[in-house]
Amino acid sequence: MKLLKLSPLVAALVLSGCAVGPDYEIPNPIMETEYLNQAVPGTSPSTGTVNTDTWWYQFNDQTLNQLVVDAQQQNIPLKIAAERIKAAQAYQNVIESFKLPTVSLGAGYSSLGLSENDPLLGPVVSSTNPLGMALIDSNQSAFHAGATIAWELDLFNRIDNQVQAAAIRKEQADIFREGLTTMITSEVIHNYLQMRGAQERKAIAQSMVADQTATLDLVKRMLKSGYGSELDLARAKAMLAATKSIVPQLETAETAHRQRLAILLGESPSQMQARLSHTRPLPVFNGIIPTGLPSDLLQRRPDIRIAEREMAAINAELGAAVANKYPKFYLTGAPGVLAKDFDDLFSADSTAWIANIGVSWNVFDGGRNDALVDIQEARFKSSALSYQHAVNSAIGEVETLLHGYGNSQQYLALVVESKDETDIAVRKAKSLYAAGLADYLAVLDAQRQQHIMADRVLAARLQTANVAVGLNKALGGDWAL
Repeated sequence: MKLLKLSPLVAALVLSGCAVGPDYEIPNPIMETEYLNQAVPGTSPSTGTVNTDTWWYQFNDQTLNQLVVDAQQQNIPLKIAAERIKAAQAYQNVIESFKLPTVSLGAGYSSLGLSENDPLLGPVVSSTNPLGMALIDSNQSAFHAGATIAWELDLFNRIDNQVQAAAIRKEQADIFREGLTTMITSEVIHNYLQMRGAQERKAIAQSMVADQTATLDLVKRMLKSGYGSELDLARAKAMLAATKSIVPQLETAETAHRQRLAILLGESPSQMQARLSHTRPLPVFNGIIPTGLPSDLLQRRPDIRIAEREMAAINAELGAAVANKYPKFYLTGAPGVLAKDFDDLFSADSTAWIANIGVSWNVFDGGRNDALVDIQEARFKSSALSYQHAVNSAIGEVETLLHGYGNSQQYLALVVESKDETDIAVRKAKSLYAAGLADYLAVLDAQRQQHIMADRVLAARLQTANVAVGLNKALGGDWAL
């Protein structure tokens, strides 16, 4: 079999390639060296790698830890994201296959009958020609086996750019799953905290019901002894009824967040109810949140990383669009064997082959290729703006949550102080009322303030915990266990 010889020019192009299209450089936006709200209690302006992985362990709640583990294994959207990664990998493999020769094997038997009345071949297969004899047999048959080989020489990196874009899309699928893991995990923590908060608020309300019931009994005794009044009795009953009305609303909130947890974990409501059958107090976050540098967000935030990879993917697609304007070179070949008799099929004399080198160049398309390049350039500029917007949004989100985290801790300290004072006021009001030195209105007002402040303390604790969750989420990082 003869070997196909390439011209020196073509050989040089094959060996060196002629890459076209713009080069890509990872953007390096100008950022502040520290956050405006850097000095917030409970945070550390660490300049090293921000370690937010498994930060929720600092709630010291084993039930919460197990919920997170199970959610990352059972959550249905996470399973869907994993399948999308497989699809992206398969697509990348498909595109990469175009860089390699395509080889197909074939074998068979063919039979051909030629007409003696054919205006072109008839004289050759009949005796009516000037020689008075058939030159070839009118019935032709043969066995054949061989291969067909086709290969596009990617001289201008059109296919290579498409492969690069496909590889980046697969990276984006990986990053998307990381970001989804972070979002699902934060949702599990948030709903668990809300559920425990509702349970504790319900316990506070029930405690207030018991306390106000005892106060109502005291009013009744005072009324019988001639020191009380019907107005005091009516006020005590009204306060008790109002407090009791809060309990069903809190039970609804508790159930709603428990059902949300069931959805996040891919479990049935009955399974989740059995898992969370025990009532526990709202866990307290006792950790320090390392904020790191603003520039750390570029590598830790999934949304920023996806936006940067989008720029890289579109840049590769732009390169493919530019390369599409240049000639395409092809190598094709079909080596095989051909014989009339099957016994002769694999003999040396049955060898047959054909080889070609070709070029295709669309020199006029009405401006279609130029328009496709313009589309990709516009997409790249848009993706660059989206990247900058993602960076700005991330910085703003962290700044807001840092400020909110500091204020929520300050608010919590103040409402705890206020709650301690209302507890003292309730005890004194009851003592004075029992001694006949104060009317019931003082007791009623003190209890009302006590209930309000007890609820505010819990709400402040819940708010602080939720802001801690949001801040850790805003700082990014891979939360996968």
